[in-house]
Parts: sequence; C-alpha cells; structure tokens
Amino acid sequence: MRSAIPLLSILLLACAAASAQHRVLLQGNGRLAMVEADGKISWEMPWGETHDLHLLANGRIMALRHAREIVEIDPATRRETWAYDSGAKNGNEGQPVEVHAFQPLPDGAIMIAESGPARIIEIDREGTLLKTIPLAVDNPSPHRDTRLARKLPSGNYLVCHEGDGAIREYDGATGTVAWEYRVPLFGKEPAPGHGPEAFGNQAFSALRLANGNTLIGTGNGHAVLEVTPAKDIVWELHQDSLPGITLAWVTTLDILPSGNLVFGNCHAGPGQPLLIEIERASRKIAWTLDRFDDFGNSVSNSVVAGSAGKSLR
Repeated sequence: MRSAIPLLSILLLACAAASAQHRVLLQGNGRLAMVEADGKISWEMPWGETHDLHLLANGRIMALRHAREIVEIDPATRRETWAYDSGAKNGNEGQPVEVHAFQPLPDGAIMIAESGPARIIEIDREGTLLKTIPLAVDNPSPHRDTRLARKLPSGNYLVCHEGDGAIREYDGATGTVAWEYRVPLFGKEPAPGHGPEAFGNQAFSALRLANGNTLIGTGNGHAVLEVTPAKDIVWELHQDSLPGITLAWVTTLDILPSGNLVFGNCHAGPGQPLLIEIERASRKIAWTLDRFDDFGNSVSNSVVAGSAGKSLR
C-alpha cells in the first residue's frame, strides 16, 4: 500500500505552487529583496524597515530609510542615485520627523507625508519645496500622524491617519478636509499589541476606486473595507473571513489589472501568509506568499513587480 502524504506536506506543496504566480519586491528581516515568480530570491541588499516602497519605470527602487529619508537605488549597482532627508530640509531641522509615505508623481515631483510637522509636501529632484498642505491631526505624534498617503488624479490627497483611526481627503488647492472616514471598531474594545490578538482602528492604507468608493486597509483592525462617499460599508473582509488564514495588521493594498486584490498581512506570525491575493467578488484566494523564514514577521510593504505602474496601489 502506498503511504499517505502528510497533510502538512500537501499544504506546503500547494502554497509553493500558489506562490509561483507573482514577482514581488518587498522588505523584511533587514532585507530588501526581489522574489521571482518561481520563489527564488534574485536580488537583495541589506535594508531596514520601510513603510512605503516604489518600483520606477526605469527599474530603480525608491524606499524609506531611517523613517525619514527617501532613497532611490539602482538595483544593478546597489548604489544610491538620489536621496532626500525630511529631517534636515525645508524647515524641519531639529524637529522630530518621520516619513511613512511618499509618491513619485507623473510630473517628476515627489510627494511626501511628514509626520511630526503634520504636512504633505511636494518637492523637485533638487529638494526645492513646491507645495505644502497642512494636515488635520487630533492626536499628534511623529510616529503615528500618518501611514500611507496618495495624491489622487483629482489633485486631492488621500491620507491615512494611524493615530486618529481616520482616513482624510484633503483638497489639493486649499488643504481643507474634503472627506473623512473614521474606521469603526465594530463594537469591540481596543487591545494592545501587533499580532492577531491585538485590535484597533489604526488605518494603514486607502485607495480611491474608479467607482468613487474608498478601499481601506484597517491596520490592526484585521480588515479590508470598501466604503462609499456616504460612508456606507459595501464590501468587507475580516480577520477570519478567509479559510485557513488569520489576518493581523492589514497593510498595503494593490488592485491588479485583473481586478484582484493583493494585500499585506503583517505581524501575523509563522504559518500565515505575508501577502494574499483574492478575487474580490468571490473572496476566493488566488495566491499567497508565505516566506516567514526569509522575511520574518514585519513585511509591511511590497510591490507586485509585474504590475508596477499598471495596478492601483
């Protein structure tokens, strides 16, 4: 009689097969790395934590360093080709400053969300200040004023305020708050920590969809929510919504050209995927990336490389 294959081996084989679908740039465990579609790490360099990460059309990488510097890297040489230090420029000298979000813009400028000064700025490649938008912050903190922020096609800015548990859209001309959504606690009490046992509304990410709704990664709320301009929840995914998967700190959101959603599952622990792709309508799992042994428990940002520049992220 042929011996049965252990269930764990079947699951590992299934995971390996599922993980062979996307090429991914990510940071974790002190490594900035490119993981190929076959699971091999084709490129890497030592790098600390980064809360935002971009792959440019020319193949260069932009990442955060020391929680305040934006650095452009040439992967071929691993050399720094451009950098900007928010802690030392444009009026921030001597102030506590952290940067958790930035965005290369189509006109060549760089948008930066500065926590501490509580502002959005745009600069050119020489570091010249082109624009400033002050942010409305209820609970000021250089570490928690903001998480991901994006400039919208309308010229407005969509900003995640981790410490306030809120998403705010700022008018790009006046800086006034044009829309706000307070992330709900769904009747539960907040619980401290970073893993699946924690709970809160410390929003990490938000995307404005083509239909005008907003997709939100709720951080330690263990959820992804789609809300209308009227603030009604029309689609939701919670901690135990996916079979065999437990969500922890939901971080990056990436809508692929296929319409599928890839999102980060940070601080979830061993045995849980770092990245998850689902078909939004059916909630069917299309792909997962579980590389805990390589990248640890704090992969907070990633780029699906094959879709860079084509997806909404």
